[in-house]
Amino acid sequence: MIELEVYAAGLRAPDKLMGLDLELGAIPGLRYKVDTLHDVMFLEADGPGISIEGIRSIFNKLDLKARFVGQTHSVALSQSATQVIRP
Repeated sequence: MIELEVYAAGLRAPDKLMGLDLELGAIPGLRYKVDTLHDVMFLEADGPGISIEGIRSIFNKLDLKARFVGQTHSVALSQSATQVIRP
């Protein structure tokens, strides 16, 4: 199982949520939910059919800059694939 937490400013805008639902809903075995108070999305997948670059490209397509929060386990292609968010 792969778990990701993604922060993207503007994520909760209705048009962005609708676009994400269309794109992410097409990925088999992927489950996700949005934090209703913050611009954070939690993603969970059963298999290796998901990658950080794939998720990043979906967010980029919707003009959202995805920042991966926390440890990304084996999904990350390299240590430089993630970035720490600082206040």
